[in-house]
Amino acid sequence: MNLNNNKRIDLVGVQIDFGASRKGVAMGPLAIRYANIKENLEDLGYDVYDKGDIIPPREGEDRKNMLRFDQVVETNKQVYQSVRDSLKEGRIPIVMGGDHSIGAGSVAAVAKHYEKEGKIGVIWIDAHGDWNSDKTTITGNMHGMPFSAVCGWGPDEMVDYGQKPCFVEPSHAAQVGGRDFDPKEADRMKQAGLNVYPIYDIDKRGMRDVMEQAIADASNGTVGIHLSFDVDAITPEYAPGTGTPVENGITAREALLAVKLIAKSGKLLSMDIVEVNPILDERNKTAKLATELVLAALGKVDY
Repeated sequence: MNLNNNKRIDLVGVQIDFGASRKGVAMGPLAIRYANIKENLEDLGYDVYDKGDIIPPREGEDRKNMLRFDQVVETNKQVYQSVRDSLKEGRIPIVMGGDHSIGAGSVAAVAKHYEKEGKIGVIWIDAHGDWNSDKTTITGNMHGMPFSAVCGWGPDEMVDYGQKPCFVEPSHAAQVGGRDFDPKEADRMKQAGLNVYPIYDIDKRGMRDVMEQAIADASNGTVGIHLSFDVDAITPEYAPGTGTPVENGITAREALLAVKLIAKSGKLLSMDIVEVNPILDERNKTAKLATELVLAALGKVDY
């Protein structure tokens, strides 16, 4: 399936930081808009509709080992519905976070939408695995669980809104750029058969080789790819505005190459761009880079 001809985009903001321990990423959608994402996409020839922001409930209860459970799950229900609506209208949803817990709602929606056509693939670019469950989490923060959830490794509550979830096959999913995995989390990724390309692989093989393999993992036998990009995958020198920075990450150029290769594949169905924290940023540097990543994923080229 080649999706390069679809020129209609919906922007979906999600003002949530309840999935994380540090505040500030709820303002990420505002910062990305301030970097002129809509105008820049329109300059590329896209018809862009900004659907505004999903606002989480202010109050809610925790569950065992899942902090702020009610707020995270209710927000994901709204993300799920918004993304489903966009896909039904034939538009490409770009979900702007917010913390990475929102990947549960967005991926669940894309997988369900394409269920009759086949399975989707997922590329998850992130310094962290996000493959914990309520049984393995060290912190209880739910932004460390969505990738596991969408692949059917729990917690199911993050993706089950009464619609009977369509799970992503771990063999069709790839984690790229990881360098901060919890021991039990890493064990679960191996058990699941997830394709994992940590920073060591990128250093050894180069981003092009790694991404070509990840794209093959996520596209062979699927209808297309959902890209979930956490800006903390990028080393803090280039992306200081994020709540859980990890040193020695990918460079800005490597990040841009990664998304350009996905664009070239013609397989992109939808995208998350998450964990931009303007409180910690320097003159909106990280939000500008996040915007450039979206543009590159949707076909912007450098001449």
